[in-house]
Amino acid sequence: MAVSKDEILETVSNMTVMEVVELIEAMEEKFGVSAAAAVAAAPAAAAGGGEAAVEEKDEFDVVMTSFGDNKVSVIKAVRGITGLGLKEAKEMVEGTPATVKEGASKDDAEEVKKTLEEAGAQVELK
Repeated sequence: MAVSKDEILETVSNMTVMEVVELIEAMEEKFGVSAAAAVAAAPAAAAGGGEAAVEEKDEFDVVMTSFGDNKVSVIKAVRGITGLGLKEAKEMVEGTPATVKEGASKDDAEEVKKTLEEAGAQVELK
């Protein structure tokens, strides 16, 4: 029995984040690929066709570009990340685009980005 793309997407949309992570790991193992390698290779190929060595950044700025539909959750996330008071966090969220964290390591920046996106914000790493 064949499963349509729509059925797969519907199933994935009903999964928890941890279930999706486990699914990705299982797919990587089954097909012998790495999703991270594909994502990292795409910007390098676009930048110079892979001809020039690309220096990997080790410090990132986490910039919130939009707070989305759930401003209260995003304000709470910003307070947890930055330690700001309620008023300052609210001003930061309402003043998007806003830099939430500067000079963060790759892992730290990804964690902050994940936290903000789970709260409903749109985030870029620069």
